[in-house]
Amino acid sequence: MSGPAGVPLTDAFPRAEGDLAEYRLSADEVAAFHASGFLFPRPLLTPAQVTELRARLGSIGERLIELRDRLYEVESAWLERPNEVVLHFLGAWLVDDWFHDLIFHPGVTVPLAQLLGTDRLRFWHDQTFWKPAHHPGVVPWHQDYSYWTRTEPANHITMFISLDDMDASNGGLQYVPESHRWGLLPRLSFGGAADQALEHLTPEQRAQFEPKQVELHAGQAAIHHSHLIHGSLGNPSDRPRRAIVLNFMGPETRCADDSEPLLRGTPAIARGALVDGAYHPIVWRSKPRG
Repeated sequence: MSGPAGVPLTDAFPRAEGDLAEYRLSADEVAAFHASGFLFPRPLLTPAQVTELRARLGSIGERLIELRDRLYEVESAWLERPNEVVLHFLGAWLVDDWFHDLIFHPGVTVPLAQLLGTDRLRFWHDQTFWKPAHHPGVVPWHQDYSYWTRTEPANHITMFISLDDMDASNGGLQYVPESHRWGLLPRLSFGGAADQALEHLTPEQRAQFEPKQVELHAGQAAIHHSHLIHGSLGNPSDRPRRAIVLNFMGPETRCADDSEPLLRGTPAIARGALVDGAYHPIVWRSKPRG
């Protein structure tokens, strides 16, 4: 790949064409999301697609240091302590056609635009998480938007796509129900302690802090609010836990801090200007252009 494109590059996934009713959420599902801050499981990938994405992720992993300058970020704590910290990097969509095209999958874009209440959906950035078997690395409790405050307003949403069967036994994702209503926590260290967020909660919030285990089969997805507290523990099992995380935002999101580019390697955007361009394409619209 030479760079991002505003349209799919392959026929790997369905296109947002024709009747998209199969991808839309029911009124009950929408209500459940807004009440709890999350929704799962959602069917998304076929077994063949999962197999191919695993292989492509393996190829990226083998060349991660070589590809580092083409990615947005490779988690610095992992580079320093790979046997302790989960492998986490941003920008796989920049270096692989299938990861690129996944952001346009209507099974991703249609329900997320529906939950944001928008007729257009803009891509923010992707992430990849890889917990090998018998790896102690955790993902500390956090809220996604605490890392995204350089964009506003806060109208963001995330889809977590599991490439392996995921549950408590292999360090699966956990959500704290209704925590999307608790206000914004400080930005926390990814390479830090799992429970560092707890010191920022009120006594009432700590009393309500009861994580729910997310269980997904390979190819299924979970959706969560940008302010929902979530995290995961280490993987003591004999199997890996790999996931692709896709983050999106409303079409009118603007830059709130122009001290540096929003993502490494992307063009600078002036404070107050629309976050758009090749790196932040509109991936779905309710009506065709024109």
